[in-house]
Amino acid sequence: MLRAVFFDVDGTMAETEREGHRVAYNAAFKELGYPVSWDVDLYGELLAVMGGKERIRHYWAEHPELKSLDELDVERIHDVKARHFSDLVEKGSIGLRIGVRRLLDELASREVPVSIASTITFEGLDALLRKNLGDNWQDRFQFLGIGDVVPVKKPDPAIYRWLLGQHQVDPLSVVTIEDTRAGLLASVGAGIATLITPSDYSKDQDFSEAACVASSLGDPGQLARWRLASGAEGSGIIDVGFLEKLVSVR
Repeated sequence: MLRAVFFDVDGTMAETEREGHRVAYNAAFKELGYPVSWDVDLYGELLAVMGGKERIRHYWAEHPELKSLDELDVERIHDVKARHFSDLVEKGSIGLRIGVRRLLDELASREVPVSIASTITFEGLDALLRKNLGDNWQDRFQFLGIGDVVPVKKPDPAIYRWLLGQHQVDPLSVVTIEDTRAGLLASVGAGIATLITPSDYSKDQDFSEAACVASSLGDPGQLARWRLASGAEGSGIIDVGFLEKLVSVR
């Protein structure tokens, strides 16, 4: 029986990285006077470092010619970046991926608890979901496993173990929806069946441990293409019944 669904956000709920977070980081660097600009390819490489603050620290460590940062500097960059990201969302630049709104509506109607597992800040999440789901978006989610709620980031399974503890459910009764290999490893490391919907930046990654890899969650007229761990392939809409099958075959 499906007892809960855990959603990643960036790349999974919405294509936020290339024209969202990357652009917001560059705007923050410019506003704060740092001679740094992350192009599309470089940012794709930096996504291997999970967590925004961790990404900033990593880049500065790799570029000793830049003025060193203390933790207040890192926090300031991250906060200004969050403001610019919220502005981009408010302008309508970033919408939800195919099928996300539909599946969330169905999960709510079936009373299946949903939680979020992401390094996104509350401000960024609030901007994204308020714009796309309305002012009462928090009512849809039981727990928000976001930001620094756990001290280590994906691919460590800590965030998913934390959510399992909050929900008090067996991992065999949960499905996680992710878009990256790091997210996949975190989820399966916690014993959870994982549905992958690859994003622009992650489409060439290895998802061999996934229960299913799908092009999207699908909508009427925009069907998803999917492949199960068994090798079976098909197309259609990822609905609650589909997720229930992923936990029932384990």
